[in-house]
Amino acid sequence: MKQALVTGGCGFVGRHVVMRLLGMGLKVWAVDNLSTGQHPDAWMPKDYVDSGAFVFVEDDARKFFARYLGVTEPARDLPDFDDVFHFAAVVGGRVKIDGDPIAVANDLAIDSDMFTWAVRVRPGRILFASSSAAYPIDLQASEGAVALKEADINFGGRLGQPDMTYGWSKLTGEYLARIAAQHYDLRVACVRPFSGYGEDQDLTYPIPAMAARAARRENPFEVWGSGDQGRDFVHIEDCVDAMLLALDKISDGSGVNIGSGTLTTFKEVIRIFCGFAGYEPTIKPLLDKPVGVHSRYADVTVAREILGFTPKISINEGLRRVYEAALKRI
Repeated sequence: MKQALVTGGCGFVGRHVVMRLLGMGLKVWAVDNLSTGQHPDAWMPKDYVDSGAFVFVEDDARKFFARYLGVTEPARDLPDFDDVFHFAAVVGGRVKIDGDPIAVANDLAIDSDMFTWAVRVRPGRILFASSSAAYPIDLQASEGAVALKEADINFGGRLGQPDMTYGWSKLTGEYLARIAAQHYDLRVACVRPFSGYGEDQDLTYPIPAMAARAARRENPFEVWGSGDQGRDFVHIEDCVDAMLLALDKISDGSGVNIGSGTLTTFKEVIRIFCGFAGYEPTIKPLLDKPVGVHSRYADVTVAREILGFTPKISINEGLRRVYEAALKRI
Protein backbone atom coordinates (compact mmCIF):
# COMPACT_ATOMS: atom_id res chain seq x y z
CA MET A 1 0.00 0.00 0.00
CA LYS A 2 1.36 3.42 -0.95
CA GLN A 3 1.78 5.88 1.90
CA ALA A 4 1.43 9.66 1.89
CA LEU A 5 2.28 12.37 4.40
CA VAL A 6 0.07 15.47 4.51
CA THR A 7 1.32 18.33 6.66
CA GLY A 8 -1.42 20.72 7.70
CA GLY A 9 -3.65 17.73 7.05
CA CYS A 10 -6.54 19.02 9.16
CA GLY A 11 -6.81 22.41 7.47
CA PHE A 12 -9.27 23.29 4.73
CA VAL A 13 -7.10 22.14 1.82
CA GLY A 14 -5.32 19.43 3.77
CA ARG A 15 -8.39 17.50 4.83
CA HIS A 16 -9.79 17.52 1.29
CA VAL A 17 -6.51 16.09 0.02
CA VAL A 18 -6.45 13.53 2.84
CA MET A 19 -9.94 12.29 1.97
CA ARG A 20 -9.12 12.10 -1.74
CA LEU A 21 -5.96 10.07 -1.07
CA LEU A 22 -7.80 7.69 1.24
CA GLY A 23 -10.40 7.21 -1.46
CA MET A 24 -7.57 6.31 -3.85
CA GLY A 25 -6.44 3.54 -1.50
CA LEU A 26 -3.38 5.16 0.09
CA LYS A 27 -2.44 5.04 3.75
CA VAL A 28 -2.30 8.65 4.91
CA TRP A 29 -0.42 10.29 7.77
CA ALA A 30 -1.74 13.75 8.68
CA VAL A 31 0.32 16.13 10.81
CA ASP A 32 -1.42 19.18 12.27
CA ASN A 33 -1.18 21.17 15.50
CA LEU A 34 -4.89 22.13 15.19
CA SER A 35 -4.12 25.84 15.52
CA THR A 36 -6.60 26.43 12.70
CA GLY A 37 -7.45 22.90 11.53
CA GLN A 38 -10.33 20.71 12.66
CA HIS A 39 -9.67 17.61 14.72
CA PRO A 40 -10.23 14.46 12.61
CA ASP A 41 -13.02 13.39 14.97
CA ALA A 42 -15.11 16.06 13.26
CA TRP A 43 -14.61 14.90 9.66
CA MET A 44 -12.77 11.56 9.40
CA PRO A 45 -14.92 8.41 8.95
CA LYS A 46 -14.16 6.00 11.77
CA ASP A 47 -13.57 3.11 9.37
CA TYR A 48 -10.39 4.69 8.07
CA VAL A 49 -9.05 5.10 11.60
CA ASP A 50 -9.99 1.59 12.71
CA SER A 51 -8.40 0.03 9.63
CA GLY A 52 -5.14 1.92 10.15
CA ALA A 53 -5.45 3.65 6.78
CA PHE A 54 -5.41 7.05 8.51
CA VAL A 55 -2.82 8.08 11.10
CA PHE A 56 -3.16 11.43 12.86
CA VAL A 57 -0.15 13.08 14.50
CA GLU A 58 -1.15 16.11 16.56
CA ASP A 59 2.03 18.15 16.41
CA ASP A 60 3.59 21.31 15.08
CA ALA A 61 5.18 20.54 11.70
CA ARG A 62 8.55 21.99 12.72
CA LYS A 63 8.68 19.84 15.85
CA PHE A 64 7.60 16.82 13.84
CA PHE A 65 10.41 17.22 11.31
CA ALA A 66 13.01 17.97 14.01
CA ARG A 67 12.03 14.91 16.00
CA TYR A 68 12.27 12.57 13.04
CA LEU A 69 15.68 13.98 12.13
CA GLY A 70 16.97 13.39 15.65
CA VAL A 71 17.37 17.12 16.36
CA THR A 72 15.31 17.30 19.54
CA GLU A 73 15.49 13.63 20.57
CA PRO A 74 16.75 10.37 19.06
CA ALA A 75 15.58 10.04 15.48
CA ARG A 76 12.50 7.94 14.95
CA ASP A 77 11.55 5.79 12.03
CA LEU A 78 8.85 6.80 9.60
CA PRO A 79 7.53 4.92 6.59
CA ASP A 80 9.16 5.50 3.25
CA PHE A 81 6.56 7.95 2.00
CA ASP A 82 5.65 7.72 -1.65
CA ASP A 83 4.17 11.22 -1.65
CA VAL A 84 4.41 14.28 0.61
CA PHE A 85 1.85 17.08 0.44
CA HIS A 86 3.10 20.13 2.31
CA PHE A 87 0.31 22.47 3.44
CA ALA A 88 1.46 23.28 6.99
CA ALA A 89 1.55 27.05 7.41
CA VAL A 90 0.42 29.93 9.56
CA VAL A 91 -2.67 30.88 7.56
CA GLY A 92 -5.77 33.04 7.72
CA GLY A 93 -7.65 35.68 5.78
CA ARG A 94 -6.57 39.28 5.25
CA VAL A 95 -6.86 39.98 8.98
CA LYS A 96 -4.06 37.49 9.66
CA ILE A 97 -1.93 38.32 6.61
CA ASP A 98 -2.06 42.09 7.17
CA GLY A 99 -2.56 42.12 10.93
CA ASP A 100 0.09 39.67 12.15
CA PRO A 101 2.78 39.49 9.44
CA ILE A 102 5.59 38.36 11.76
CA ALA A 103 3.55 35.36 12.90
CA VAL A 104 2.92 34.51 9.26
CA ALA A 105 6.68 34.77 8.62
CA ASN A 106 7.07 31.56 10.63
CA ASP A 107 6.10 29.86 7.37
CA LEU A 108 9.65 30.52 6.20
CA ALA A 109 10.96 28.27 8.96
CA ILE A 110 8.28 25.60 8.45
CA ASP A 111 9.15 25.25 4.77
CA SER A 112 12.89 25.23 5.42
CA ASP A 113 12.49 22.45 7.98
CA MET A 114 10.33 20.41 5.61
CA PHE A 115 12.90 20.57 2.81
CA THR A 116 15.74 19.86 5.25
CA TRP A 117 13.88 16.71 6.27
CA ALA A 118 13.07 15.82 2.66
CA VAL A 119 16.64 15.94 1.35
CA ARG A 120 17.65 13.64 4.22
CA VAL A 121 14.90 11.04 3.97
CA ARG A 122 14.18 11.36 0.21
CA PRO A 123 10.45 10.68 -0.19
CA GLY A 124 9.17 9.65 -3.61
CA ARG A 125 7.46 12.91 -4.63
CA ILE A 126 6.71 16.25 -2.98
CA LEU A 127 3.92 18.71 -3.63
CA PHE A 128 4.68 22.17 -2.27
CA ALA A 129 1.64 24.40 -1.88
CA SER A 130 2.71 27.87 -2.92
CA SER A 131 0.18 30.64 -3.55
CA SER A 132 -0.88 33.31 -5.99
CA ALA A 133 0.32 35.69 -3.24
CA ALA A 134 3.85 35.00 -4.50
CA TYR A 135 3.19 37.09 -7.61
CA PRO A 136 4.38 40.73 -7.85
CA ILE A 137 1.74 43.02 -6.42
CA ASP A 138 2.44 45.71 -9.03
CA LEU A 139 0.75 43.42 -11.58
CA GLN A 140 -2.43 43.33 -9.49
CA ALA A 141 -3.36 47.01 -9.11
CA SER A 142 -6.66 48.67 -10.02
CA GLU A 143 -5.04 49.95 -13.20
CA GLY A 144 -3.16 47.60 -15.48
CA ALA A 145 -4.01 44.30 -13.77
CA VAL A 146 -3.13 41.31 -15.95
CA ALA A 147 -3.72 37.58 -15.93
CA LEU A 148 -0.74 36.32 -13.95
CA LYS A 149 1.54 33.96 -15.84
CA GLU A 150 3.96 31.46 -14.29
CA ALA A 151 6.76 33.35 -16.07
CA ASP A 152 5.95 36.48 -14.02
CA ILE A 153 8.00 34.82 -11.29
CA ASN A 154 11.48 34.38 -12.73
CA PHE A 155 14.13 33.19 -10.30
CA GLY A 156 16.81 34.04 -12.84
CA GLY A 157 15.45 37.52 -13.39
CA ARG A 158 12.39 39.46 -12.22
CA LEU A 159 10.76 38.52 -8.93
CA GLY A 160 9.01 41.69 -7.84
CA GLN A 161 7.33 42.39 -4.51
CA PRO A 162 5.01 39.57 -3.35
CA ASP A 163 2.02 40.02 -1.06
CA MET A 164 3.23 40.60 2.52
CA THR A 165 5.20 37.99 4.50
CA TYR A 166 2.80 35.30 3.31
CA GLY A 167 3.77 35.95 -0.29
CA TRP A 168 7.46 36.13 0.61
CA SER A 169 7.31 32.78 2.39
CA LYS A 170 5.63 31.11 -0.57
CA LEU A 171 8.13 32.63 -2.99
CA THR A 172 11.01 31.41 -0.84
CA GLY A 173 9.41 27.98 -0.54
CA GLU A 174 9.31 27.74 -4.33
CA TYR A 175 12.98 28.63 -4.47
CA LEU A 176 13.76 25.85 -1.98
CA ALA A 177 11.69 23.47 -4.11
CA ARG A 178 13.85 24.25 -7.13
CA ILE A 179 17.00 23.79 -5.07
CA ALA A 180 15.72 20.44 -3.79
CA ALA A 181 14.98 19.31 -7.35
CA GLN A 182 18.11 20.64 -9.03
CA HIS A 183 20.75 20.05 -6.34
CA TYR A 184 19.33 17.01 -4.54
CA ASP A 185 17.47 15.28 -7.38
CA LEU A 186 14.14 15.23 -5.57
CA ARG A 187 10.86 15.13 -7.48
CA VAL A 188 9.04 18.32 -6.50
CA ALA A 189 6.02 20.12 -7.94
CA CYS A 190 4.79 23.55 -6.85
CA VAL A 191 1.22 24.76 -7.24
CA ARG A 192 -0.02 28.34 -7.02
CA PRO A 193 -3.70 28.17 -6.06
CA PHE A 194 -5.66 31.35 -6.53
CA SER A 195 -8.75 31.92 -4.38
CA GLY A 196 -9.80 28.42 -3.36
CA TYR A 197 -13.14 28.05 -1.61
CA GLY A 198 -15.58 25.38 -0.54
CA GLU A 199 -18.52 24.45 1.62
CA ASP A 200 -16.52 23.74 4.80
CA GLN A 201 -14.09 26.65 4.62
CA ASP A 202 -13.58 28.75 7.73
CA LEU A 203 -15.69 31.91 8.08
CA THR A 204 -12.55 34.05 8.25
CA TYR A 205 -12.44 33.68 4.45
CA PRO A 206 -14.63 35.87 2.23
CA ILE A 207 -16.70 33.34 0.29
CA PRO A 208 -18.21 31.46 3.28
CA ALA A 209 -18.54 34.73 5.20
CA MET A 210 -20.54 36.34 2.39
CA ALA A 211 -22.63 33.19 1.97
CA ALA A 212 -23.55 33.40 5.66
CA ARG A 213 -24.62 37.04 5.30
CA ALA A 214 -26.81 36.16 2.33
CA ALA A 215 -28.31 33.18 4.16
CA ARG A 216 -29.25 35.56 6.99
CA ARG A 217 -30.61 38.02 4.38
CA GLU A 218 -28.59 40.85 5.83
CA ASN A 219 -29.46 44.33 4.59
CA PRO A 220 -27.34 46.36 4.22
CA PHE A 221 -24.88 43.76 3.02
CA GLU A 222 -21.40 44.62 4.26
CA VAL A 223 -18.36 44.00 2.07
CA TRP A 224 -14.74 44.68 2.91
CA GLY A 225 -13.30 47.42 0.76
CA SER A 226 -15.26 48.81 -2.17
CA GLY A 227 -16.34 45.38 -3.36
CA ASP A 228 -14.89 46.16 -6.77
CA GLN A 229 -11.74 44.20 -6.01
CA GLY A 230 -11.66 40.86 -7.82
CA ARG A 231 -10.26 37.37 -7.46
CA ASP A 232 -10.03 34.13 -9.42
CA PHE A 233 -12.26 31.74 -7.46
CA VAL A 234 -11.75 27.99 -7.83
CA HIS A 235 -13.59 25.27 -5.94
CA ILE A 236 -11.59 23.04 -3.60
CA GLU A 237 -12.51 19.89 -5.55
CA ASP A 238 -10.94 21.38 -8.66
CA CYS A 239 -7.92 22.47 -6.63
CA VAL A 240 -7.31 18.90 -5.49
CA ASP A 241 -7.67 17.62 -9.06
CA ALA A 242 -5.02 20.07 -10.24
CA MET A 243 -2.66 19.24 -7.37
CA LEU A 244 -2.70 15.54 -8.19
CA LEU A 245 -2.11 16.28 -11.87
CA ALA A 246 0.82 18.56 -10.97
CA LEU A 247 2.37 15.85 -8.82
CA ASP A 248 2.17 13.45 -11.75
CA LYS A 249 3.47 15.82 -14.41
CA ILE A 250 5.93 18.22 -12.74
CA SER A 251 9.14 17.11 -11.06
CA ASP A 252 11.66 19.95 -11.45
CA GLY A 253 10.31 22.21 -8.70
CA SER A 254 8.56 24.57 -11.08
CA GLY A 255 5.19 26.11 -10.29
CA VAL A 256 1.82 26.04 -12.01
CA ASN A 257 -1.29 28.15 -11.52
CA ILE A 258 -4.53 26.67 -10.22
CA GLY A 259 -7.35 28.96 -11.27
CA SER A 260 -10.23 29.48 -13.65
CA GLY A 261 -8.72 32.36 -15.60
CA THR A 262 -11.74 34.55 -14.78
CA LEU A 263 -11.76 37.67 -12.61
CA THR A 264 -14.88 37.92 -10.44
CA THR A 265 -15.48 40.92 -8.19
CA PHE A 266 -16.80 40.63 -4.66
CA LYS A 267 -19.88 42.62 -5.69
CA GLU A 268 -20.58 40.00 -8.34
CA VAL A 269 -20.25 37.26 -5.72
CA ILE A 270 -22.68 39.12 -3.46
CA ARG A 271 -25.22 39.42 -6.29
CA ILE A 272 -24.99 35.69 -6.98
CA PHE A 273 -25.49 34.79 -3.31
CA CYS A 274 -28.35 37.25 -2.90
CA GLY A 275 -29.93 35.85 -6.05
CA PHE A 276 -29.99 32.46 -4.34
CA ALA A 277 -31.51 34.11 -1.26
CA GLY A 278 -34.12 35.99 -3.33
CA TYR A 279 -33.46 39.56 -2.24
CA GLU A 280 -31.60 42.70 -3.38
CA PRO A 281 -29.82 44.38 -0.46
CA THR A 282 -27.94 47.64 -0.37
CA ILE A 283 -24.22 46.89 -0.53
CA LYS A 284 -22.31 48.71 2.20
CA PRO A 285 -18.55 49.09 1.58
CA LEU A 286 -16.27 48.90 4.63
CA LEU A 287 -13.33 50.96 3.47
CA ASP A 288 -11.39 50.62 6.75
CA LYS A 289 -11.00 46.84 6.38
CA PRO A 290 -7.93 45.10 4.88
CA VAL A 291 -8.51 44.00 1.29
CA GLY A 292 -5.13 43.12 -0.22
CA VAL A 293 -4.44 43.68 -3.91
CA HIS A 294 -7.16 44.97 -6.19
CA SER A 295 -7.23 42.32 -8.93
CA ARG A 296 -5.70 38.84 -8.91
CA TYR A 297 -6.45 36.23 -11.54
CA ALA A 298 -4.61 33.48 -13.34
CA ASP A 299 -3.39 32.83 -16.82
CA VAL A 300 -4.33 29.15 -17.09
CA THR A 301 -2.48 28.28 -20.29
CA VAL A 302 0.19 26.16 -18.59
CA ALA A 303 -2.34 24.29 -16.44
CA ARG A 304 -4.43 23.52 -19.50
CA GLU A 305 -1.57 22.53 -21.80
CA ILE A 306 0.82 20.81 -19.37
CA LEU A 307 -1.57 19.36 -16.80
CA GLY A 308 -4.62 18.98 -18.99
CA PHE A 309 -6.55 20.78 -16.23
CA THR A 310 -9.73 22.79 -16.62
CA PRO A 311 -12.02 23.44 -13.63
CA LYS A 312 -15.17 21.33 -13.68
CA ILE A 313 -17.22 23.35 -11.18
CA SER A 314 -18.52 26.69 -12.41
CA ILE A 315 -18.57 29.72 -10.13
CA ASN A 316 -22.38 29.57 -9.98
CA GLU A 317 -22.44 25.89 -9.05
CA GLY A 318 -19.66 26.27 -6.51
CA LEU A 319 -21.26 29.29 -4.84
CA ARG A 320 -24.61 27.52 -4.71
CA ARG A 321 -22.98 24.66 -2.81
CA VAL A 322 -21.46 27.12 -0.34
CA TYR A 323 -24.77 28.95 0.05
CA GLU A 324 -26.67 25.73 0.73
CA ALA A 325 -24.08 24.79 3.35
CA ALA A 326 -24.51 28.23 4.96
CA LEU A 327 -28.27 27.71 5.19
CA LYS A 328 -27.68 24.58 7.25
CA ARG A 329 -25.52 26.53 9.72
CA ILE A 330 -28.03 29.26 10.56
